Amino acid sequence: MPQEMLHAQNHDDVQEESTEQGQLSQEHAGQESIDALDDVLDDIQSVLATNAQDYVSSFVQKGRRVMPQLRDSGNDGSTAGDAATECEAKSFQRIFGIETEYGVSVTGADSSVDASHVAMAMFQPVVSRSRSTNTYLSNGSRLYLDVGSHPEYATAEACDPWDAMLQDAAGERIMRRLALDAQQRLRDQYGTGTLVHVFKNNVDSAGHSFGCHENYLVRRYVPLQAIERELLPFLISRQIFTGSGHVNANGFTITQRAEYMDESVSSATTRSRPMVNTRDEPHADPGQFRRLHVIIGDSNRSQWTTMMKLATTHLVLCVIEYAARQAIPSGFEGCALHNPTQANESVSRDISGLKPTMALEEADLFVEHGGEHHDGMVSAVHMQRHYLRVVKAFWEDHRQEIAEASPHTDYATVLAQWQQVLDLLEEGDITSLSEQVDWAAKLRLITGMQTRNSELPQARLIQLDMDYHDIANGKVYEALVNRHIMQELLDEQQVRYALTHAPSDTRAALRGAFVQAAMDAGVRFSCDWTQLADFGRPAF
Repeated sequence: MPQEMLHAQNHDDVQEESTEQGQLSQEHAGQESIDALDDVLDDIQSVLATNAQDYVSSFVQKGRRVMPQLRDSGNDGSTAGDAATECEAKSFQRIFGIETEYGVSVTGADSSVDASHVAMAMFQPVVSRSRSTNTYLSNGSRLYLDVGSHPEYATAEACDPWDAMLQDAAGERIMRRLALDAQQRLRDQYGTGTLVHVFKNNVDSAGHSFGCHENYLVRRYVPLQAIERELLPFLISRQIFTGSGHVNANGFTITQRAEYMDESVSSATTRSRPMVNTRDEPHADPGQFRRLHVIIGDSNRSQWTTMMKLATTHLVLCVIEYAARQAIPSGFEGCALHNPTQANESVSRDISGLKPTMALEEADLFVEHGGEHHDGMVSAVHMQRHYLRVVKAFWEDHRQEIAEASPHTDYATVLAQWQQVLDLLEEGDITSLSEQVDWAAKLRLITGMQTRNSELPQARLIQLDMDYHDIANGKVYEALVNRHIMQELLDEQQVRYALTHAPSDTRAALRGAFVQAAMDAGVRFSCDWTQLADFGRPAF
């Protein structure tokens, strides 16, 4: 046999053996995944042992959130600033922040306990120290009791998506500590079985909604029309990997907030819930910047999702800002939707992400910029692929400047994982998605429970949904992490550090150091996002 044919045969043998090994490896990994899910289902049996109806009905937040009065200054960013500000306005730097409203309830008490009483018990140590339910912490964040008895945590300003995600994780830990401290005190009054539940979600059992608001500092020269026509379709379609999932009367949806959004972009309403709130409160040079207040998103337990929603939105904003600055097309012009509210609800109901449910306003313009559609309709996955394609091309031309603006985030990895999650959705691989995406993890768990017991009542499924978000006494999310079904990006040391340290590259570092010094000195102080004041008198 000629040598080259022997070599070819050996090569084929090696390839066949490698293929067989790969198949065996995949089968082994698949079995490990099934075993891990079974372990999780065993771990959470204690949740199923409780009264589901009592658990669900206990979570009702009284009072609807009233949106603050908004206004648009009409400033187009043409007002000159100082040289440093002008330089920042032309860079890819950005300030990020997350505001999270938490829901509270109590189970196991000997008598009824109102949510407002629980919230005040949680904030008793805060009031003792600050004589107020509104305070700032040594990590630069704001902690306060919001309308409707919602404990709220607003992260310190961050220049990097990774840092903002880390600050958000610290907020979870702070809320958990407050809840467990309150629980100990409430047990003296309401019995040793009292459990305080703090939900990092967006809807209670009565249908009241509360939010997780992302904040992005945006250059003022970007017209509001570009936000609605070019950014909003991205925010709506990104929910296929940022939604936290929701069990409701109609089944399962991938988002919690979609059915509560009243309009797309608003700058002049007080009671509606726009997807993007253009409040003119930048906490920066108002001649150069505005604060984009994104309300459409869910609260996430997945650290990967929190990181990805900030990082991908930042990249899309970079493209939009650069196009506005250079007076050139962004590539997103054809993405505008005919009815954003309807599209938002349709995306939430489509677990596959592949149904063409989003109606384009100008289908021909979408094609002109490289998009594809079906009779003027596009799916969430295909809309995201269009955004990813434009962002990838932009990244190739500006990777150094973007990386220098937020060096803690690996944008090459962000783009690769953005691509990967869209591929997994196209393949229908919920199992792989469930390692990072909240709604997929939740759906996989619920499907597993129904496989074990096909007659699980609706209240039990809602209970599992809620327990996933309970940062104080929840079992579900913790079990998923411990069994390596849900990945976490941060280690314990990083979170502990963020509890007492602000990001070092924003003014939050000064605020946090000021708060810590004032507390160490035992003096009264006052501060907000832009001002500090030391009254020089002992604290009471």
